[in-house]
Amino acid sequence: MTKAKLIAVAMAAMIGFTGCNSSASQHTAKELDKPVVQEVLAFEEAKPQEPIEEIDLQQVKPNEAGQIMVLMYHHIAQPEAEWARTPENFRKDLEVLYKKGYRPISLKDYVTGNIHTEAGYTPIVLTFDDGRQNNFNMLQKEKGEWVIDPDCAVGILEKFHQEHPDFPLKATFFINDNVPFGQKEHLEFKLKYLAEKGMEIGNHTATHVDFTKADQDRIQKELAGIVNLVNAFLPDYTVDTLALPFGSKPKDKSLTTYLEKGVYEGTAYHNIAILEVGWDPYKSPYHRDFNPLAIHRVRASDLEKYVKGVGLYDWLEQFEKGSRIRYISDGDPNTVTVPEQFQDILDADKVGERSIRTYTLNE
Repeated sequence: MTKAKLIAVAMAAMIGFTGCNSSASQHTAKELDKPVVQEVLAFEEAKPQEPIEEIDLQQVKPNEAGQIMVLMYHHIAQPEAEWARTPENFRKDLEVLYKKGYRPISLKDYVTGNIHTEAGYTPIVLTFDDGRQNNFNMLQKEKGEWVIDPDCAVGILEKFHQEHPDFPLKATFFINDNVPFGQKEHLEFKLKYLAEKGMEIGNHTATHVDFTKADQDRIQKELAGIVNLVNAFLPDYTVDTLALPFGSKPKDKSLTTYLEKGVYEGTAYHNIAILEVGWDPYKSPYHRDFNPLAIHRVRASDLEKYVKGVGLYDWLEQFEKGSRIRYISDGDPNTVTVPEQFQDILDADKVGERSIRTYTLNE
């Protein structure tokens, strides 16, 4: 692969938002009417990449054929429940993941294999379903200014990223057409804020439909509806990831093609990733059996009543025991490095133009 790349730099005016707890993270109701994102793209063609630091393979032990967890959250709220994670426990999850060497990447980078995770660390994907207000909530202070709720998912993620800059601010929020994140007057701001910050907006269907009961027309209407919703505020944004409501799929398997792509009343969609409900870590994007249209997720919970044996902390333990093989990055997005015994499970088409490096792992 060439050592040059096209770099796009997006510059945005975010009405002074820099964090949850600083005075710079405030805006007035009047300011919400102003354009939030002003994109200025500067392209530098054929700019050389920074050299990749050489690593000690025996010390780092990279294995980019290993598995990656796609974590599934819903509510960030009190009390802890089947579909709710308290703010305190969400912060605990992030701290544990950080200390154990996990680093977030975007869902799109996962499915395309565009992984830039630092050498020796493991990529992880954070996802949130349903677009609840407790995922992205605004609070009004005494003087009328609005701030991001420090106990909502976005607020917690931003604060953690500020404290740990090497923990990237990456997450995907799957929304329905029910005033995503509540607070209709702030909807435009919220959608533009997520896009500007590099977090992703995904499709969870307009009405959280049960696909087992949907025909061809309904499937396309549901998915095109979210594309229309997002593009009303972000005309150039591509909604191309889907989290299946209830994990449901059409009973008529001939209709599953419409989960991937379709058109409804002139609005087209094409999903590059489709996420299921559970229950385990999923394959490397370079694995011969990796299917971006059937990605497994892990329930981000430790309540044994609901996730006994298959929750986040269960899989962390399995990775540590070696019962599951964990993806360990080599730090070079242009090279796929694996111990030699894993070479046969790589797919040349999925590796693409990246080079494959194998090595003998000393015991």
